[in-house]
Amino acid sequence: MDLVWVAVVLGLVEGLTEFLPVSSTGHLIIAGKLLGFTGERAATFEIFIQLGAILAVVAIEWRRFLGLLRPDPERRFSGPRGLLLLFLTTLPALVTGALFHGIIKARLFGPGPVAIGLFLGGLALLAVERFRPATRFTGVDAIEGREALIIGLFQCLALWPGVSRSGATIAGGLLCGLERRTAANYSFLAAVPTMCAATLFDLYKSAGALTSADTLPFAVGFVVSFLAAWAAVRGFMALVGRLTLRPFAWYRIAIAPLVWRLVA
Repeated sequence: MDLVWVAVVLGLVEGLTEFLPVSSTGHLIIAGKLLGFTGERAATFEIFIQLGAILAVVAIEWRRFLGLLRPDPERRFSGPRGLLLLFLTTLPALVTGALFHGIIKARLFGPGPVAIGLFLGGLALLAVERFRPATRFTGVDAIEGREALIIGLFQCLALWPGVSRSGATIAGGLLCGLERRTAANYSFLAAVPTMCAATLFDLYKSAGALTSADTLPFAVGFVVSFLAAWAAVRGFMALVGRLTLRPFAWYRIAIAPLVWRLVA
């Protein structure tokens, strides 16, 4: 398959799944395997196009991110307080990822571990919907440091491909008593520093695998990922008030054995 078309397909997969609780990394590994696009170059490409998805969230929530540069008396999630909350959510995954980066890449980035992550993650989402406490926080301005740190600890689970960063953080938010839309919104905001740090670190480690011939497919994948992520975030936020996590959980459980059988 021509590399530009591979970039289009993988850009769509990344953008549509990055902020849904279904695991973008897992879907990219599966798609790459089916397309025959694997190896160090493919891993670097999959990391790079995440930047497009990140930029989509920044573009959608630009007022929130601009507010982090200056305190707003009408918004508690702004200025130093907002930055502190994002720091508390980001730190656990950064430390864990830095300590176990090599092991994670060597042992978990394959269809088998992805299938396990999809299945167990689906069961976990069903359990969260069954046992989550009553809502205590509505709106990201209501989030406190304790909740931000707990969500950050849940985010560490997403270091296992197939678990889903958004699924883990939304689930953590729901268990902390965040209203459903608030949990999703904070998950998207918290994705930016975490994904930027992880993506830039991986690109630094993998830069030697790239050549000038990769410029066009990488650019195409980046743009497609941005557009697809924009649509996915807008669509998910429009539906999140009416949806539970159960449809995503059952989808994960249903495709896990297919992933294991088809590509493991």
